[in-house]
Amino acid sequence: MLNVAVAGASGYAGGEVLRWFERHPDARVGAVTAGGNAGSRLGAVHPHLFSLADRVLEETTVDTLRGHDAVVLALPHGHSAAVAEGLGDDVVVIDCGADFRLRDGSAWSTFYDTPYAGSWAYGLPELPLRGGVSGRDTLVGEKRIAVPGCYPTASTLALAPGFAAGVLEGDDVVIVAASGTSGAGKALKPNLLGAEVMGSMSPYGVGGVHRHTPEIEQNLAAAAGSPVTVSFTPTLAPMPRGILATCTARVRPGTTADTVREAWRTAYADEPFVHLLEPGSWPTTAHVIGSNHVEVQVVLDGRAGRVVAVAAVDNLAKGTAGAAVQCLNLAVGLPESTGLLGSGVAP
Repeated sequence: MLNVAVAGASGYAGGEVLRWFERHPDARVGAVTAGGNAGSRLGAVHPHLFSLADRVLEETTVDTLRGHDAVVLALPHGHSAAVAEGLGDDVVVIDCGADFRLRDGSAWSTFYDTPYAGSWAYGLPELPLRGGVSGRDTLVGEKRIAVPGCYPTASTLALAPGFAAGVLEGDDVVIVAASGTSGAGKALKPNLLGAEVMGSMSPYGVGGVHRHTPEIEQNLAAAAGSPVTVSFTPTLAPMPRGILATCTARVRPGTTADTVREAWRTAYADEPFVHLLEPGSWPTTAHVIGSNHVEVQVVLDGRAGRVVAVAAVDNLAKGTAGAAVQCLNLAVGLPESTGLLGSGVAP
């Protein structure tokens, strides 16, 4: 039985991590910590976590987190490095923040305002890579794993099979993705009030400035084996959870619809959480809410010479907390899907 601590447990991501560990058969929740909410009952900030409601949130300190088999960090960007440094090398640390995702220090400095902390193993097991391998191969037995961002999870899984198979060009990739408001965190912001969001959609981070852009490029370049340039535009949708990413890229000359379909089918044929839909069916966020599953569809737009690939994920589940549990399973030698195979909630 793994003893797992969760730091940053009062936020949306931390609460979702706890929700998954409530049902995990081989883990028990140890310390739960927070910043400003330290001293509060967990049930006061996450009333839905009934079995953990009487736990008291402790201060996030290295001393509190020591002594666990694993620690999941759901902290604001820039805070994970100092905490992780104080934990022993024998502790598995899973970071849900951005601190260790990027391998290029200059890319970090361009998009973030904190010092570059380095990179950890990247926690996207399903990432298809050239040569028939996947991101899973780098995670088994790892002690330090960076969970992908939510937008990069959806965008990467939508397009990576085409790059790994060599059927896509890397210089003209366009991604427009809509996310629910929980992706912006739990802090109160006027633009996220119900009166502002209901019945409305709006873009943000326009013009190549969103922080997930270099991460998406990093992932697709890893699949392609060569640089990939992405124009990424996120939008805010009037829903609490979910991401729908619509992604397009130019195909190489001679690529057929059958070639495209086969590339995606081959990449995800044995994946327990990524589902390539039947032709004519399209991903929808409602199908994956509350689950660690991903829906993907792809078609060839022959007139434009582009693929259109669409993916739907729950940004708090497979986009964050479910991925953290999946990576922890791989790190400690448990079956990857342990505690994660439950379906979504519908309607």
